[in-house]
Amino acid sequence: MKLNPHLSFGGQCEAAFQFYERCFGGKILTMLTYGNSPMTEQVPPEWRGKIVHATLTVGDNVLMGADVLPEQYEKPKGFQVLLDINDPVDAERIFQALSENGTVQMPLQKTFWADLFGVFVDQYGIPWEINCTAAQ
Repeated sequence: MKLNPHLSFGGQCEAAFQFYERCFGGKILTMLTYGNSPMTEQVPPEWRGKIVHATLTVGDNVLMGADVLPEQYEKPKGFQVLLDINDPVDAERIFQALSENGTVQMPLQKTFWADLFGVFVDQYGIPWEINCTAAQ
């Protein structure tokens, strides 16, 4: 079994995944629009350029996402995507990159459980946590 986050967006999935690809150094494998899918007739014409399925790989990890129709979209709440990073330099870099134009709720700092820990909501409304316990 493998758990893979699937993020919902209100029309910004393509931009978000291009941003995540740059921040993580990952690779977008899938960026399928509604208009290029069997669902093309099920969405309004102005929504056909939006993403029905996106897949980004970062090492062995997979992040998926899609644009949800406006009448079905809800802002993310009640969870954070946790990135567990062993290298403090990488943790700092990714925190700075991902939180750009977002809202930092807890700056990256030392805690009793981690060398570095921080919380933010990115510019696309996705809540993240960065946890770094340096490799011993």
